[in-house]
Amino acid sequence: MADPNPDFQRPSEPLTKTLNALRAHWGWFVAIGIALVVLGVVALVHVFAATLVSVIFIGTLMLIGAVGQLIQAWRVKHWSGFVIWSLSGLLYGAAGVVAVTNPVAGAAMLTLLLGATLIAAGAFRLWVWFNHRSQQGWRWLALSGVLTFAIGILIAAGWPANSLTILGLLLGFDLLFQGWSLLFAGLALRKAE
Repeated sequence: MADPNPDFQRPSEPLTKTLNALRAHWGWFVAIGIALVVLGVVALVHVFAATLVSVIFIGTLMLIGAVGQLIQAWRVKHWSGFVIWSLSGLLYGAAGVVAVTNPVAGAAMLTLLLGATLIAAGAFRLWVWFNHRSQQGWRWLALSGVLTFAIGILIAAGWPANSLTILGLLLGFDLLFQGWSLLFAGLALRKAE
C-alpha cells in the first residue's frame, strides 16, 4: 500500500529513542512547568522584590566573574593584556559590589543598560534591514527592529522611575512563558504515549 503522504519523513532511530526517553519523564516537564508558572505569578505579584532578587543574583555572578578575570590576569602577567584584564576585572567587581550592596542603584544601572542595549539592537536590526530590504522576509526583520528600538526608548524614557519594576516584570513574564512551554510540552509528551 502506498504511503498517503510521500513528503512525510519518518523519525530517525536516534530521534525515536530520544522521544521515547522524554515520554518516560513527561511528569517532570509538567511539574517543573507548574513550578515555573507559580514562580512567575509570585514574581509578577511582588515585582519590587523580584527586581531586587534578580539584581542581587546578577551582582553575585558579576563578583564571581570579576574574581575569575583577576585570577586569569595575574596568572598571565607576562601578556600584553595584563593591565586590561586587571582593569576589566576590577570594574566588573565594582559593579558587582554596587549591585549586591545597593540593589536599588544596581537596578537603576541594569535598567538603563537594558534600555540602551535594546535601542542599539533595534537600530542595528533596522540598519541590517535597510541594507538587505530586497531579501525575502525583510518585513519581519524591520518589525523586530522597530519593536526592539521602541521598547528600548520606552525603558530609557521612563528611567529611573521604572528601575524598580522593569527587571521584576521581565523575570516574571520569562518564568511564566518558560513554565507554560514546559507544561504544554509535558502534556504533549503524555498524549504521545
